[in-house]
Amino acid sequence: MFAQYEDSERLDKMEGLTEAYSPYQDFRLYPSSVTPGIRLGMNVIKPENPGLLLIQLHGWHMSMPKPQRRDTPNESSYLIVQVDMRGRAFSQGNADCNGFELIDIYDAVQFVRQVYKDWLLAEEPTYLEGGSGGGGNVLATVAKFPDLFAAASALYGMSDYAVWYEQDQIGEFRDEMDVWIGCTPQEDMERYQARSGLHLAMNVHTPIYITHGDGDIRVPVTHSRNYIEKMQQLNKEQLVRYDELAGVGDQGHLAHIRPEQSLRVKVESERNRSDHPRPIQLPLQGKLLVGGYVYTKYFKLHLDSVNHLAELVYDVEERSVRLTASAEYTYYLEWADGTVVSGCCEIHAR
Repeated sequence: MFAQYEDSERLDKMEGLTEAYSPYQDFRLYPSSVTPGIRLGMNVIKPENPGLLLIQLHGWHMSMPKPQRRDTPNESSYLIVQVDMRGRAFSQGNADCNGFELIDIYDAVQFVRQVYKDWLLAEEPTYLEGGSGGGGNVLATVAKFPDLFAAASALYGMSDYAVWYEQDQIGEFRDEMDVWIGCTPQEDMERYQARSGLHLAMNVHTPIYITHGDGDIRVPVTHSRNYIEKMQQLNKEQLVRYDELAGVGDQGHLAHIRPEQSLRVKVESERNRSDHPRPIQLPLQGKLLVGGYVYTKYFKLHLDSVNHLAELVYDVEERSVRLTASAEYTYYLEWADGTVVSGCCEIHAR
């Protein structure tokens, strides 16, 4: 279950990909809604009978598992979709560390709901799971899409990319962050905050199961501890279940894990899903942080760059929005009925 999250295998880029189908697993290519012309890969793994949708996200250096033929159903009751992040082995485009790549997850959900509707019990609830780099994706995704997932599991993920940049002991992650984010934290901290689940945590309405080994070297356990503390400060601690795994982790996230600990992670991750069978309903009026963009069932809002951060106050009934930021960033917003408005952020009062 956890091998795809261990960040242990870096697949070479695959060229000339074509879709493939088998009785219980398909490799599909789907379009990006924000980057014209690219195609993104996913594995769709089918259960014996129609089930609910579970999205799985791979590790930082990794891609989704290699596509394969499957003649028997998966062992779970879920329709499992393994998303390959843009720029990885099975997807076109450029990796950008919680930039547009998280919209690819949203696009995958919409694609599956349309194309695989006969394999779904219902469009909602939809669930999310990821580990390592995928765990960091999860923490940002539930903030940038606060009503998309009914429950999520973030396994040993990074919550603050600026902190992680400084913690990288051998430079195995900094080299990608320099390219994917475009600078160091010292050069532009806002870019890192706009991508980090910790800094966007006030948006979270999705119940999250988090687990982390206390000996993890590559993603230190402080990332999960700090996230839990932030949720407590926001009076959102009821949304988080946390298992810290004593004696687990070194260069491998789950090194030295005992069988009973591994079983507990599986059981508690599933319990978090089964305990939350209803979709998230956001209030009609509220406040959200915008790390480049934020999507809700009421509207989709984009700033002029995924590197920018703003604060949004919205009122759905009044059809009003007010955005403040460190500069007069432009934005555009599309309401659920297709109406589009645009404007400029007001500068934060100093």
